[in-house]
Amino acid sequence: MESQDTEKMTYSQAIAELESIVKEMQSENCSIDNLSKYTSRSLELLKICKAKLLTTDEELKKILAELES
Repeated sequence: MESQDTEKMTYSQAIAELESIVKEMQSENCSIDNLSKYTSRSLELLKICKAKLLTTDEELKKILAELES
């Protein structure tokens, strides 16, 4: 699991890291001691994804509104 600067992270990078965390958590080698760390990082990544999706939705609504005018 690589931790990137969340300020510069793209949606695709956040999703890729989330997928990596899920694989790690599902593996037999996942330590119970790391579950809290993985869960916290997943929450950060989900917040990034949500913010990017909301921003994109707002931008698309503006573009579509311009097309209708």
